[in-house]
Amino acid sequence: MQLVVDVGNTETVVGLATSTTELAAHWRVSSSVPRTGDEMTALIRAFLAGDGVDESRIMRGVVGSVVPSVNQVWTETLAEITGGEVISVGPASPLPIELDVEEPLSVGADRIVNTLAARELYGRDTIAVDLGTATTFDCITGEGVFCGGVISPGLKAGLEWLSTRTAKLPTVELKPPDIVIGRRTETCIQSGVFYQAIDAVDGIVRRIKEEWGRPEAYVVATGGFADSMGPYLTTVERIEPFLTLYGLAMAGDIIAGGSEA
Repeated sequence: MQLVVDVGNTETVVGLATSTTELAAHWRVSSSVPRTGDEMTALIRAFLAGDGVDESRIMRGVVGSVVPSVNQVWTETLAEITGGEVISVGPASPLPIELDVEEPLSVGADRIVNTLAARELYGRDTIAVDLGTATTFDCITGEGVFCGGVISPGLKAGLEWLSTRTAKLPTVELKPPDIVIGRRTETCIQSGVFYQAIDAVDGIVRRIKEEWGRPEAYVVATGGFADSMGPYLTTVERIEPFLTLYGLAMAGDIIAGGSEA
């Protein structure tokens, strides 16, 4: 088994991968709460114990991070739990993908492993829509070439902007509204933020397909809001919330295999 960690700007998703496409368990922790290596180790061990996981069966840790300030903490945590083998995935990692963009070294780890996972799982031109703190759109060829994409504000950003920038609009629960036309301030906000995000994603996907010249590109939704937003997106063909974790597990196997050769 591998302990795979996707460090995002708001949340970090930790998964226990029994294969490259299967998780025995997964947990979410806040990325913004400062923790020492000892504290994080204790927290992850508590998660593992709660699910009855034998730590000795975890062969390695794999981390992909877009938050450099916490990288050392995660390296220490994974090294302690796995006994020392920790793989950090980044633009220079020896993976069977190509970053065909102007600044390949600036590509985030999440987009790198999404590219790998799309190549291995689908083998066709794919638009991976990662619905998290930011919404990212990754253009990935069937051969595993990352051609660029789009980064836009995520669903949560709309609610936070309204609550901080307006005097009388309240903070509301982030959930799909039952109706479009709200009859109270709260439902008006929920509808406006949610459907604005939905139509923005569908609109950007259509623009990408037209400009990329790949009208048949496979569209996959992943990330923290994939389950809540995905069913409402008319352009999305598959909802795969843990695409990034699968990509990390694949990267771990590939990189470890190469180092052992």
